[in-house]
Amino acid sequence: MAPRGHAPGQSAQGSDARVFTLERDAHALADKLPDLLIEADRIAQTVAHGIHGRRRAGPGETFWQFRTYESQDSAQLIDWRRSASSDHLYVREREWEAAHTVWLWPDLSPSMAFRSHLADVTKRDRALILMLAAAELLVRGGERVGLLGLTPPTSSRRAATRIAEAIASHAGAPQLAAGRPSSARVSRFSGLILISDFLDPIDELRESMEALAAGGATGHLVQVLDPAEETLPYEGRTEFLPSEGGEAWIADRAESLRTRYQARLEAHRQALQDLALRLGWSFLVHHTDRPPTEPLLTLVMRLEGREHGYRWSGSGAGMRPSGAEEMP
Repeated sequence: MAPRGHAPGQSAQGSDARVFTLERDAHALADKLPDLLIEADRIAQTVAHGIHGRRRAGPGETFWQFRTYESQDSAQLIDWRRSASSDHLYVREREWEAAHTVWLWPDLSPSMAFRSHLADVTKRDRALILMLAAAELLVRGGERVGLLGLTPPTSSRRAATRIAEAIASHAGAPQLAAGRPSSARVSRFSGLILISDFLDPIDELRESMEALAAGGATGHLVQVLDPAEETLPYEGRTEFLPSEGGEAWIADRAESLRTRYQARLEAHRQALQDLALRLGWSFLVHHTDRPPTEPLLTLVMRLEGREHGYRWSGSGAGMRPSGAEEMP
């Protein structure tokens, strides 16, 4: 629920009104997507300058690098011409060329339209920017990307644009607007990037994620929250409006709810963190008052296989879940 004055809009009454509301929201999203694509490309450019890409050794025809011979290497791998010019033995490595498939899913449910006075963007816009920027970086690295449950994977340099077009056409589809990822079948060894506030009941989230993990896919969860959702900074009499239907609720002293609210949020996040840990997935938290380059860099480094990603320094708003990496 969102406090009055910071809500994305009151829910429409009746099925006909709901249809018109969804149509209006879809048009608004379509109008905004070109700007989000430009922003995503800018962010991808920024992050790309700070990493070395996803290149790594493996089967392929393209020369990558020489490295020092190690005892576990076969003698057949030694490059004798390069070694003859030095006192050390060197191995010639080729670049790994097998493309990896990464499925992307942004949560476009009504709760993601929330923006408080503490942030400049909605959770939905930030989720879309992160997803489109991740798609751009992945295809630059030679990977295939697809929109979970909606588009086939592609390695085209226009992948981000195609995904944006698919979102504009299917913004109200259950695969995007349900608040939890579709249990679409994904191939073994593929990857998943799921971006949401993950505030649905944990049992429903567990069911969806276990279905996706059953095929052997590796998942990366990015929880996007408005800073007000971490701290509940409201004082005095406050009316909270539902984002997905239902009745408004009035608190006489909103500050009296803060401790209990934060405890429940922390418990929910810990359950989500435990679920990710059990599935062998990664989990990080991002707040919309922070730069989007922060979670994107950590995400890319985790996709590169660096177990702990990049930990940003500095203090952040809200709580830090035990065992989770949080973007301040």
